[in-house]
Amino acid sequence: MTTASESINPGGGERRLHPWSWLFVLIQQVKAFALPLLVLLFTGRGNSWELWGLAGGGVLVLVSLLQYFFYRFRVEGDGIVIRSGVLQKSHRHIPYQRVHNVAVHQSLLHRLFGVAEVRLESAGGMKPEAEMRVLSLVDAQALEELVRAQGAGSPTAADADGETPALPESRVLLALSTGEVIRLGLISNRGLIAVAAAFGLLAQADMLDVLIAPWAADAVDWGRSQHLDWMGWLIGALALLVFFVVALRVLSVVLALLQFHGFTLTEQGRRLSAQRGLLTRLRANMPRSRIQAWSLREGLLHRWFGRQSLRVDSASVDTANDQRSLRDLAPVATPEKINALVQHLLPVGHWPMQAWRRLHHRAWRRQFTFPALLSLALSGAAIFFHGPVGGVVLLLVPLFLVRAIVWARHAGWSEEAGVIAVREGWLDKRWRFAEVRKIQSLVLVQSPIDRYHGMATLLMDTVGASPFDPPLRIRYLPAEEAIALRDQLAAAMEARATPARMPA
Repeated sequence: MTTASESINPGGGERRLHPWSWLFVLIQQVKAFALPLLVLLFTGRGNSWELWGLAGGGVLVLVSLLQYFFYRFRVEGDGIVIRSGVLQKSHRHIPYQRVHNVAVHQSLLHRLFGVAEVRLESAGGMKPEAEMRVLSLVDAQALEELVRAQGAGSPTAADADGETPALPESRVLLALSTGEVIRLGLISNRGLIAVAAAFGLLAQADMLDVLIAPWAADAVDWGRSQHLDWMGWLIGALALLVFFVVALRVLSVVLALLQFHGFTLTEQGRRLSAQRGLLTRLRANMPRSRIQAWSLREGLLHRWFGRQSLRVDSASVDTANDQRSLRDLAPVATPEKINALVQHLLPVGHWPMQAWRRLHHRAWRRQFTFPALLSLALSGAAIFFHGPVGGVVLLLVPLFLVRAIVWARHAGWSEEAGVIAVREGWLDKRWRFAEVRKIQSLVLVQSPIDRYHGMATLLMDTVGASPFDPPLRIRYLPAEEAIALRDQLAAAMEARATPARMPA
């Protein structure tokens, strides 16, 4: 058997994981059982049967450790062979061409031990093809380079002189400085998401009253002791609001630095690679051909800082929302840099699109109808319970009307040179676009209200679409135009794929 000190080369013997692999498997299993253990510790009533749950957890940990002790892998010329399992043996052969993403994960503990976790992910797989927890950092980097060199159509054999062909030269497409990452934190709402998650956990544990109620009561008592009038209470509330907003932005900056510090997007041949992270270093790569759809966002804060954000959907189901997958091609960058990046990576067409087409001339009605009806219903309920003062809810109706008109004025779609694009929003602008040949299905949707107005919505599905991003769809099209566009796209989907442009 090949020892851990020998280099990874095709044709070598079987290899074990790193000797410290058992420790990281144990930590992973302890994390999985941490919440049940805490519940038993703080809410248990001392019954002996509760200890059986702990014993069962220990058995599962032991089984997992044994499974990784029996884990072996061998690198061959056309792929990687993995043997695993204790009682139920598994023998898998993973061709290099099947691997679309190699994710190298290094937490702070990994870095202290000089190891890394490697995941080999395939297109559309429900789980990783292989998860090696853990390898030495040298072996992890060597395995990553080997897959990148021999996968995605690269040569799999040595040349005439018996030497392995050299890797294509690596080119940096985007690198974020610390200042850019701080801007990302100020733009994003990561702090708000973290606070909302914390409040949810505290609410589930019935800890909100214990932690917040005494603090609020003390604040009210202090205000009364100072004999504050309404102006004093107003100033105090505004000060508290400002403190809360500043604290959220500081938290967002900290989270952005932890996640995206040192972000570097590079290109090597047909593969893209990105590495990022302050304490935990993540590196993922995938073939350019696996990009299915693009999401471009420019919110109000983006425009204040003169920035945009670019994400992509890749051909992987399991990693659609995994932080270790390569989705953020440009977490934050200037519009000029993002346009140049898209133009460089988009195999067909061009970006930005030149000719945008408007939606149905009554699209603003469809955007206005539901919020207006909801405002009327809420106003009726408020008036019923609180009297005429509840009618203040009706003030929302003109705001929704202005929003609908402005939204319809800025919404549109375009289809040029094999690329279909949709834009929506005004304060929060979003663009979704994809190559027509990457569309997996087309669905024409018409609700009763759509039929009344002569409209239709065209849904375009791609592989790896994230549920957290807006779908690729064109809403409120004239029905005849929607049918014609569906037929046009259906015909183009069957056309022969256009070869991707290679970088100069």
